[in-house]
Amino acid sequence: MIVEVKIPVLSESVSEATLLKWQKKVGDVVARDENLIDVETDKVVLELPAPQAGVLTKIIKDDGQSVTSDEVIALIDTEGKEATGKTASMAISAAEKNIAAGSEGAALSPAVRKLVAEHHLNPAEIKGSGLNGRITKEDVLAHLEKPAAIPAAVMAAPPAQSMQGSRPEQRVPMTRLRVRVAERLVQAQQTAAILTTFNEANMQPVMDIRTRYKDKFEKEHGVKLGFMSFFVKAAVAALRKYPIVNASIDGGDIIYHGYYDIGIAVSSPRGLVVPILRDADQLSIAEIEKKIVDFGTRAKDGKLTIEELTGGTFSISNGGVFGSMMSTPILNPPQSAILGMHKSIERPVAENGQVVIRPMMYLALSYDHRIIDGRDAVLSLVAMKEALEDPARLLLQI
Repeated sequence: MIVEVKIPVLSESVSEATLLKWQKKVGDVVARDENLIDVETDKVVLELPAPQAGVLTKIIKDDGQSVTSDEVIALIDTEGKEATGKTASMAISAAEKNIAAGSEGAALSPAVRKLVAEHHLNPAEIKGSGLNGRITKEDVLAHLEKPAAIPAAVMAAPPAQSMQGSRPEQRVPMTRLRVRVAERLVQAQQTAAILTTFNEANMQPVMDIRTRYKDKFEKEHGVKLGFMSFFVKAAVAALRKYPIVNASIDGGDIIYHGYYDIGIAVSSPRGLVVPILRDADQLSIAEIEKKIVDFGTRAKDGKLTIEELTGGTFSISNGGVFGSMMSTPILNPPQSAILGMHKSIERPVAENGQVVIRPMMYLALSYDHRIIDGRDAVLSLVAMKEALEDPARLLLQI
């Protein structure tokens, strides 16, 4: 029986996707649910599993081609013969055993496979540090930093490579995600009246809480107590007081959102992604920390879903983890505001008439001046600052 391999139904915000690299070739036996190819949208990389076990008899869409929802890209014969002449039933069990044992292809996450393909690497030459020797993104990056790995990647580059003495160049197409990010950033600059207001927060009270309770917190909840959960709670408290900062523009209307879906900017091998903490006001500190850790892990492995990256009423970006002291974050349309966190730096400050050393962090709130007045922007950022400097406010909701 011939079975069609189709692209899954994409979300309404995703019109098309790109096929990355087929993991199988025509004539190969595939097991049910074995990954056939990675599909890249402007939000995530999806694994496309085989709908049935059998032999891959035809590839309709090749690597790099664009596809749409429900499009047929290949055919599988559930009763066919593989290239060696074995029947599908004879070889499928062996393929399934390879998958269960973690074969080389199955052991690579979509993010790792993408890196390996982009740099023309041989996975067998990369030492894996993950579970059962699984290759992680960090393993690939470490391999690329080795002096011997650089010439190999350069020499294996596509024809667009320009080799002129010791000044090599390589032309690489932008990923669909990078193209989409570029489009959205330009859109934000061209359509919104973006202004940024700054303030600074004394992070000592939050640090004291973390120092006092971090061990008990981790033992009780199984996750470390970080900074981001405090910022999420502080942002929600400010958005409650100033709902216009949580609103968005739709044509000639202003939409006031009665919920708080906070986007958390996360770095991934494919670029910046912003998964959404749905109903953040209803989540505990522990639940927020667990979700953020989960987002970070699955962003590296390319496992975030389209739904998790869609929507959001407000975003938080933490450039401080990379050492940024101050920046002006760009809006994430159709949101009207975004908070930028930065690195905490010990500085002398005046406190009760005395000069003391405190860990200070610059905060930046970029906002759409079309609907948010400077007063509301400044006061909402002050509300976040006050909540961070006196965390008890978050418990008392004052």
